[in-house]
Amino acid sequence: MRLNDIKPGAGAKRMRKRRGRGAASGLGKTGGRGHKGQNSRAGGGVRRGFEGGQMPLQRRLPKFGFSSRKSLAREDVRTVALDKLANTDVTLGSLKAAGVISKNVRQVKIFGEAPLSRAYTVTGIPVTKGARGSIEAAGGRIED
Repeated sequence: MRLNDIKPGAGAKRMRKRRGRGAASGLGKTGGRGHKGQNSRAGGGVRRGFEGGQMPLQRRLPKFGFSSRKSLAREDVRTVALDKLANTDVTLGSLKAAGVISKNVRQVKIFGEAPLSRAYTVTGIPVTKGARGSIEAAGGRIED
């Protein structure tokens, strides 16, 4: 075998479609465009995003960012952030006082599986399964 003998596999290279070159080409007469209509004409078709006169999606959507007002009142707190607290009692008020969460937050959930240095008592705050394990492993407890 020599370099000049190498050829692509059978069927690997196909002839390009030659539109409008007679009936035998398979794309004669209308050239694969069908009969009549906007898309059969030269320069036919519609611009990108055009929806037939209906108000297009890019104009229906707001032109600025959106953030849910619910998300402003809810935050997630990692277990490692509990070390910023002065005392071991974890409540909504103590998290706000320590600056872990912002003042307008009304709902908090503690998550994460990081090992803790102190035993914390969590009161009135939902806790994930992993966070519950790490709090209880450090000798803390969760009160509902």
